[in-house]
Amino acid sequence: MNRGVESARVLAGNSWPEKVWLKQQFAIGVNDVTRVLERMPLSAEKGSSAQSPCVRLQAILLAADCNPKWLTKHLPTLASTRKVPLIIVKDDKRGSLRLGELVKLKTAIAIGVKARGNAINQIIEEILDGDEVNQGALLEVP
Repeated sequence: MNRGVESARVLAGNSWPEKVWLKQQFAIGVNDVTRVLERMPLSAEKGSSAQSPCVRLQAILLAADCNPKWLTKHLPTLASTRKVPLIIVKDDKRGSLRLGELVKLKTAIAIGVKARGNAINQIIEEILDGDEVNQGALLEVP
């Protein structure tokens, strides 16, 4: 996944600083992911004309080693009401370190992948379409 993010940045060919580019592609952290999910319309609604165009999340990557668990307890419910797949990253107490590496931070508990139609979204789509991973399933990182 790290290689995919790096290649997507190279393919985009823009001159944005790396942190700005990452922020455009991902919602980083529990608060940011929650904020983006709350601004998305419910799955029953087909878009609200009263709101400005919202950013949609393609998927949420959630570290299984979050402690205390109540920090992320609300995310599965929000994700299911917005029809956003949730991928739980479990890696022997190192899931948050792996997610942090993805966005050039020490640790990250939650990362939302914004639907932008780029190479990152194609990688996530391949993961979601794979036979071994389905919505709500557990993704174990080797």
